[in-house]
Amino acid sequence: MKKLTLICTLILTPLPALAHKVIAGVFPAGEAIEGELGFSNGDMAVDQEVIVYGLDGAELGRTVTDADGFFLFTPTRPVAHTFKADLGAGHVADVTMPADEVADILGVEAEASDPPVLAAPAESGATITVASLSDEERAAIAKIVRDETRPLRREIAAYREHNDLQSILGGIGYIIGLFGIGFYVAARKKMTA
Repeated sequence: MKKLTLICTLILTPLPALAHKVIAGVFPAGEAIEGELGFSNGDMAVDQEVIVYGLDGAELGRTVTDADGFFLFTPTRPVAHTFKADLGAGHVADVTMPADEVADILGVEAEASDPPVLAAPAESGATITVASLSDEERAAIAKIVRDETRPLRREIAAYREHNDLQSILGGIGYIIGLFGIGFYVAARKKMTA
């Protein structure tokens, strides 16, 4: 009987799940919306079609991910954009960029302004004008920053996946469950002896 109980306990012991979550994110990228699509284990969605919907559910367009799981979409209307992709096996990506961020990309609410003027201390009476960057320089800097932060976004998402509160509490529950089984077996031994 003890061997049968031990075998049943080992068979019914929960094993760690090998599941992973879908990682999807969208970010302003100059005059376009840049997004990434993949899984929490680090695998990125390659050549995956992404369908873009408006707030009313109407399709606004489609795009495809590249070899690194990134995609670009150029908005035409200042409405919320929802990006959806079916990655198969029940994995569905669904991420939305709010209308105010899309409007900023399109420059609908943005106003042209003069370069900022910084005033020196009052006693000197001098005024310093800070030169602004050209649009090409701003676009080049933005592209460099996006390229440099891509690996960081992936690492942060992977870290969140592997070290979340649910995993920690699950581990504690597993340990408590093993102690419970041990106390149950000890109590049964004591009662039969």
